[in-house]
Amino acid sequence: MEFLSTPEFWVLVSFVLFIAVLIYFKIPGFVTKALDDRAAGIAKELEDAQKLREEAQAIMAEYQRKQRDAEKEAEGIVSQAMHEAERFAEEARAKLQDSLERRTRMAEDKIAQAEAQAVKDVQAAAADLAIFAAEKLIASEVTGKKADDLVTQSIKDVQAKLN
Repeated sequence: MEFLSTPEFWVLVSFVLFIAVLIYFKIPGFVTKALDDRAAGIAKELEDAQKLREEAQAIMAEYQRKQRDAEKEAEGIVSQAMHEAERFAEEARAKLQDSLERRTRMAEDKIAQAEAQAVKDVQAAAADLAIFAAEKLIASEVTGKKADDLVTQSIKDVQAKLN
């Protein structure tokens, strides 16, 4: 029995006893169950993570769509604002042109009125001068009753024609 004194024999005996204790207390089942539970937990976490990832991708796609829609809407607003600005500029140009034309017509009318008034004033002054000259001329050359009647009649005729 020499093999009882070798260390290898005692290692073998302790290993067999260790295995027997494990089998007797069903420790491999506990270890297997714990590992299976752990694997199931990890699988569930992976499944939850996959669902969260898919939800995050869906949310990201939704936000990207909303961003594109908002950009299109902003472009539309900018385009509409530019069209309105152009329309307002055209209206302002047209109003300015109308105002300039109206002021030009008013100035031309005032000039025409001033010219007409100046012509009337010159005609009146010329008529007054002609009447005065005619009075002097007739007074110096025509005398008596005939002269008085002729002067009075001439003055009335000139005044009637001028007015």
